[in-house]
Amino acid sequence: MLKVHFGVISGKFASVSASSITPRGLVPPAAPLVAGLAAWQRQVEGVSATLICVHGGLDRGGSFARIARRSEHFNVVAYDRRGYQGSRGRQPIDLNGHIDDLCAIATAVQSLGPVIVLGHSYGGVVAIGAALRRPDLFALLVTYEAPLPWIYRRPGFTNDLHEDPSEEAEQFFRRMVSSAAWDRLSDDDKASRRADGIALLDDLRTLRGSAPYELATLEIPCVYAYGDGPHQIYYEELVQHLVATSPVFRATSLLATNHGAHLSNPDQLLKLITDEWTHLCALP
Repeated sequence: MLKVHFGVISGKFASVSASSITPRGLVPPAAPLVAGLAAWQRQVEGVSATLICVHGGLDRGGSFARIARRSEHFNVVAYDRRGYQGSRGRQPIDLNGHIDDLCAIATAVQSLGPVIVLGHSYGGVVAIGAALRRPDLFALLVTYEAPLPWIYRRPGFTNDLHEDPSEEAEQFFRRMVSSAAWDRLSDDDKASRRADGIALLDDLRTLRGSAPYELATLEIPCVYAYGDGPHQIYYEELVQHLVATSPVFRATSLLATNHGAHLSNPDQLLKLITDEWTHLCALP
């Protein structure tokens, strides 16, 4: 069975039923940002930039609500990636489609000011791909523990995946959160997670394919952040490869923070984003 540490939040998860998917503290935009894509936002006064949050595998946009509620300087947009929960009807489900959606959202909000992207886990893969395709849309990328096996493969990474998407979703949840947490889910929540299996399986297969893009051509400043969890040494080695690949990469780590930083330590993660934006704005 595949051993992974990305996507759904290790040790923590947000139980969101299909009938109540509006995250607390956010509201749907007055008009859809992208047709068929479930999205929410929180706007602030004196905004300095818009922060678009992109979730990882078997996660949802609502998991960024804690970041959004704490934001004082950024408008925040969070959304369900195509194939996940509120956006299951948007097709086709593949990395190019995810990149299309992120670029479309950035286009929709760029009139409000600069755009920052926070990509958590596989969301970081999407964020980098969007910045490579449309560097004119983005001012700063912040990725948190994005899996980039094409740059540096983690020891123990295997190719074994369930052919049944719903089974892969359940087993992935059990590995990443816990079997006890899965057993506590309601039948509706279990069915909702299983229904996300098609999108999850595409995420995982993409990570086992050939490199989808060339990182050396990235032009946008990108901060690669990671925590001090059980795979800290791997991430430290990965960022060495990234920094050697392109001068736009910078690395930073968060203390006492696991893979689900946006849930377990939103204050520290938001401070990181704010500090990096302040640093970037101060550059000549």
